[in-house]
Amino acid sequence: MGKTIAEKIFDAHRVDNPSGTIQVISLDRVFCHEITTPIAINDLVSRGKDRVHNPENIKAVIDHVTPAKDSKTAEQGKILRDWAKRNNIRDFFDIGKNGVCHAIFPEKGFVRPGFTVIMGDSHTCTHGAFCAFAAGVGTTDLEVGILKGVCAFEYPKTMKVNLTGDLVPGVYPKDVILTVIKTVGVNGATNMVMEFTGPVVDGMSMEGRMTLSNMAVEAGATSGICKADMTTVDYLWPFIKSDFASKEEALAAYAQWNADSDAVYEKEITIDCASLRPVSTFGYKPDQVKNISDFENTKIDQVYIGSCTNGRIEDLRQAAAVLKGKSLHPDVRGIVSPATPEIFSQALKEGLIEIFMDAGFCVTNPTCGACLGMSNGVLAAGEVCASTTNRNFNGRMGKGGMVHLMSPASAAASGIAGVITAAQ
Repeated sequence: MGKTIAEKIFDAHRVDNPSGTIQVISLDRVFCHEITTPIAINDLVSRGKDRVHNPENIKAVIDHVTPAKDSKTAEQGKILRDWAKRNNIRDFFDIGKNGVCHAIFPEKGFVRPGFTVIMGDSHTCTHGAFCAFAAGVGTTDLEVGILKGVCAFEYPKTMKVNLTGDLVPGVYPKDVILTVIKTVGVNGATNMVMEFTGPVVDGMSMEGRMTLSNMAVEAGATSGICKADMTTVDYLWPFIKSDFASKEEALAAYAQWNADSDAVYEKEITIDCASLRPVSTFGYKPDQVKNISDFENTKIDQVYIGSCTNGRIEDLRQAAAVLKGKSLHPDVRGIVSPATPEIFSQALKEGLIEIFMDAGFCVTNPTCGACLGMSNGVLAAGEVCASTTNRNFNGRMGKGGMVHLMSPASAAASGIAGVITAAQ
């Protein structure tokens, strides 16, 4: 019987099987940021275990509130900064060099096919786009990962998500994943890995695949995963070219992790993406999704373009293409946060930053801030935001605020119109 991607990765990383379906697996990467990791650091210090299993496998960044907005967030950053120095963690990205974790870590080539990754952040599943098993964990598991380089999980069950057809103009990966979540529900993939496959995925860039994997957790999934192909190799080539004689050799090595043709799945769904149209969430759950054409004059106060879901250069290009030569509605404020310094620099070179500023946007440094209602764009009670982020929970972007999740193109179009609308 064949195996899924997740099963192959688990079988290759198994360290122990303490009971039943519980597997202890070795970790290739432990990612850390300043919101969840300081709690783990302080606990390890209090136990006399201020050490790491391998500083080369640990990558850390200050990204959720950057620069610090108050004494508390400054202290969180200091704890992470001092810990990184004490433990010789070379890949620590501090203010000025930092970016949103799930954008900067792939950008640096830290994730490879077949890898296992954990982080104290639910959207760690983003990295599954590289044919890796990546999952968000709690403080205790994070501590064990830092200290021992292992983590315990249930042996993975997998939901296969077949994405067929061709995307029509105006429909983007964000529309696809929102439709997937609407189809399966917010608990539809609980305790499962979502393996995205089909011609739509094959045709996506790594940025698009990261958008899919990023929001798998919003359907309850432990991780999202895409197979390794030449798109994966092309993205990673600057970091792996010394390891392989050619891209074809790299692909042959990485393809071993791809699912077998006779792999057995817990569940399987197929979505004909040719029928999709631009969508947005409504209400306070990620599966509350409908076509933007079904919205009736829903006014907005803010547009936010950024986050670990849609703050990459591809996303900025899509939004800028809609905004070029136009301005935000006078009742709408716009915020754009390129997800990393490299993305910011590229957007500057391409003239995208100028387009955003000419349209009336405030362009900020890379940060997660507004997405979780901590800084750089928090909503007031009763305000509405057209957002490219990943969660529309009640109060997510500010107490009493409403968040509508959509693609960068739709968010830009909505900012121009002043109401939720799709790009023409």
